[in-house]
Amino acid sequence: MSITVYIIAYNEVEKIRDCINSVLWADEIILADSNSTDGTTEIAQELGAKIFHIPFDGYGKLRNQALKHCSGDWIFSLDSDERCTKEVRDEILKLVQNSSLDIYRIPRKNFFMGKWIKRSGWYPNFRQPQLFRNGKMTYTLDAVHEGYISHSNKEIGMINNNIWQIPFKNTEEIIHKTNRYSSLGVQKLQKKGSKGGVLTAFLHGLWSFLKHYIFKLGFLDGGPGFVIAFGNFEGTFYRYIKLYEAQQKWKPPSTHPLKKSTK
Repeated sequence: MSITVYIIAYNEVEKIRDCINSVLWADEIILADSNSTDGTTEIAQELGAKIFHIPFDGYGKLRNQALKHCSGDWIFSLDSDERCTKEVRDEILKLVQNSSLDIYRIPRKNFFMGKWIKRSGWYPNFRQPQLFRNGKMTYTLDAVHEGYISHSNKEIGMINNNIWQIPFKNTEEIIHKTNRYSSLGVQKLQKKGSKGGVLTAFLHGLWSFLKHYIFKLGFLDGGPGFVIAFGNFEGTFYRYIKLYEAQQKWKPPSTHPLKKSTK
């Protein structure tokens, strides 16, 4: 059984080498790149990946376009900030030879602010299923936090071992992602018919903070746990504020030409 790994990326020059190095065991590596300009594609090509340039129009569409270029019997989805481990590699190679299932989730272990996060909703951490037979799964068209569509009548399995995720290299990346994802998330709120507002934004943000810091035991992760919870507050707060902006369509007051008085 052949395995294709696909990776989505945009200007990930500092992460892409480690990401691809962790999956050199695969039969095919696809980089779905949204026109990077920082050398990401050059490194990927050097390591043997096939490069396909796909304009970004939301993560759901990007992933579905990437799937069209995968030729393996099985597909392993890995993001540029993720790393396959030896244990996951060995488990996948064994599993695909005689699996009775079509789709598998893979737990992620996050390294953040110099430590492995054990709680905060980040461990065990999952996104869409990351291992599946070719043709058995596609993605919803949400611009961000896209879901998945199973084309299998079988249950979804679980890989036992963890891949690694290194989500942020510094605070600047956190702020950048918060801004970008909150903008993309507005579309999702609009489809749901949600209403924005300052109080609404604050309450949703506060709940997101409490959920990660208190109920998901983020306080036990120390400083990093607080930063994770606060980042979730900010992302949620700005998402609803941006929704409010879009719904209000505020315009500045018009300014009439002021000429020199003739008096």
